[in-house]
Amino acid sequence: MFEASEKARRFERGQTIDGIVVAIGAEVAFVSLGGKSDAEIDLAELKNADGALEVAVGDHIQAKIVSTTGGIVLSRKGVRNAVTQRELEDAFSAGIAVEGKVDKVVKGGYEVRIAGQRAFCPLSQIDIVRTTDPAVHEGKTYSFRIIEYKDGGQSLVVSRRKQLEDEQRASADAIRQSIVPGAVLTGRVASVFDYGAFVELGGGIQGLLHVSEMSWSRVPNAHAIAAVGDEITVKVLRVDEASGKISLGSKQLLDDPWSTAASRFEVGQVRTGRVTRIAEFGAFVELEPGIEGLAHASTFPPTGRRRGWADAVPPGTTATFEVVSVDAPQKRIGLTLVEEGSARAAGAASTSRELKAGTILTGKVERHEKFGVFVFLSPGRTGLIPIAETGVDRDSDMLKAFPVGSDVEVAVLDVDADGRRIRLSRTAVARLREQAELRDFTNRPDAESKVALGSLGDKLRDALHKR
Repeated sequence: MFEASEKARRFERGQTIDGIVVAIGAEVAFVSLGGKSDAEIDLAELKNADGALEVAVGDHIQAKIVSTTGGIVLSRKGVRNAVTQRELEDAFSAGIAVEGKVDKVVKGGYEVRIAGQRAFCPLSQIDIVRTTDPAVHEGKTYSFRIIEYKDGGQSLVVSRRKQLEDEQRASADAIRQSIVPGAVLTGRVASVFDYGAFVELGGGIQGLLHVSEMSWSRVPNAHAIAAVGDEITVKVLRVDEASGKISLGSKQLLDDPWSTAASRFEVGQVRTGRVTRIAEFGAFVELEPGIEGLAHASTFPPTGRRRGWADAVPPGTTATFEVVSVDAPQKRIGLTLVEEGSARAAGAASTSRELKAGTILTGKVERHEKFGVFVFLSPGRTGLIPIAETGVDRDSDMLKAFPVGSDVEVAVLDVDADGRRIRLSRTAVARLREQAELRDFTNRPDAESKVALGSLGDKLRDALHKR
């Protein structure tokens, strides 16, 4: 056996042999064929399409003898492609993943280089989620599955998505065990709709991040917060074992602004707010991100039209509001619109809300009843003008005399202890004004002499009348 090993092997041109790379030079590599036989091969044949050397000293290669004159010269042309094609065909048959580099974007997908062979990856098969910018995958090296092998390996179609899905299924059980209420996980946005975003948590498992759980502030739709492909940290809120539905939240990872609302809002404050939406019962106003108050419909002056108050505060309006109530535990703040340009809007201190008998003020007609006319005086303050105090005949058309939404000047006759029942009068306005004028007149320095002359004149008229 030793003698046999010492004998030189006989090689013929065209023969395919196996060898071991023993040295790499500047232009050629030297290959041991066994025994005392060595050969050389052009270095260019050992490089890939990018010009990178594919072998190292000690690697086995298969090549064909192209010359035996003056030494053995090898070539991998033909042999290399045959080996590559056999490997790719075996990978296709066995469903084994192969490594490939995305060369460039082409029509409908990507050109992928796998072991020197060109393959095609459809756009839909490059990832599990939709790719908005196809160019992001160029130059990347991924694991692919060969899903179509034709023409002896000349036509290859590959899928990265299938490989990712298989990897996800393998890890799904372990991931599902970690998805429990209260768990904080990192995922990737798989799809976005107006009502929320579906987040890929791994292993093909997705949960719904509803738009109402995205932020403490009111969000118009989920597209304003999330985009496909975004990496996002979420908290598991609920897991329905029966249906497999998973509810997620992200605002829960931030401080709730209502937790400190009691220390930042108090009755009587004047705040600037933005109207977010209108309901039948009032206008919702955002005072701070995550903090909304309600300006109830009853706090707006009547207009004579159904929901006419809403015209003053369409959604998107920025205006000045006064805080009239605060209930932080229930997350409620009551507001009233402050008239633009008023001293209160400019930050002046709130005037007393106490009403006293004899006060003259202007209100707006709110509604009519058989027994009188209700007048809006201020937010939360409505008084009644009894029919007898309207100054018009009982048989008159009260709707015409006092149109809803019109201004009316009234005098306060009396107010009950809690300020809820306020009786007003229109006829008393003139009487109170006369009394006020008389008081002003009698308090003048020269009032005494004028009163005396008036009394003398009265006596003369009475005497003449008796005659």
